[in-house]
Amino acid sequence: MIVCMTSPKLAHQTNSGRMYSRQVGGPGIVPSITTVIGMDALDLSGWAGYMAAKALSEDPQLSQAVNDPRQMRSLVRAASGAAEVYRDHAAARGDRVHNYAEAYALRELGLEHDLLAARSALEENHELGYLQHFETWWAEYQVEPLAAEVSVWNETVGYAGTIDLVAKIGGRVCIVDYKTKTSDREGIVKRPDDKVIMQLAAACKAEEQIVDAERGLWKPWEYGTDAMLLAVALGDTGTRTFMAPPAALPDYWAKFFVLKRNWEVTNKIAQSRASLSEITPPTQ
Repeated sequence: MIVCMTSPKLAHQTNSGRMYSRQVGGPGIVPSITTVIGMDALDLSGWAGYMAAKALSEDPQLSQAVNDPRQMRSLVRAASGAAEVYRDHAAARGDRVHNYAEAYALRELGLEHDLLAARSALEENHELGYLQHFETWWAEYQVEPLAAEVSVWNETVGYAGTIDLVAKIGGRVCIVDYKTKTSDREGIVKRPDDKVIMQLAAACKAEEQIVDAERGLWKPWEYGTDAMLLAVALGDTGTRTFMAPPAALPDYWAKFFVLKRNWEVTNKIAQSRASLSEITPPTQ
């Protein structure tokens, strides 16, 4: 059965992270898969420091500012946000690539799409390499799409998410997650972080999938839990396809379950606004 749904209508950002609603306009009820995984935060302070130093060293005004403390402070302030700027640019690029991949799948499914606009966005940002290598990947793997950008829900554990693509590849039903990646100095597309295994493990545990976001209609998840789980690194120099190892899925699922509990407790503490209470010495 061919299905295609979109998730942005049901997902929105809150103080508790990205939350999903049961229907458009409804309250956020459960966190997204990525919000839960985000509880396993990495220490990026070293990377942020490197990005700041790199931005400062490459600033064309640096030589002029060496003997001008005021100008140097200005350059340092600007460089300090280099990591955030890089992150935001990477996120925007990822959105453009994902939008094209979604539109391409919609076209292949015979559903409404805006592939031309998605292509134009990539072209305007000089990112057609991602498009070309994505289309090559699609052809080489003989992808038969079943669903694109499908919203899924797990009521038992309490989370929801979006699956980039459900497709048949080599006769197997596959859950596919796209990761937009840069390339190393040799032009080889970088591999995704292994956290994507946890993301895919949670996705395949879906209990429901959306039918109509506007009306809040859902139906049982129809692709089971034995699908092949693939992470596809999409780059401007090529693509790389990785399979989540089945033997590791129980451990990654267990970790996701613990992180979900961590999110619940952290959110509860934040909402209670409980804090230390100062007390005075006992009275005589």
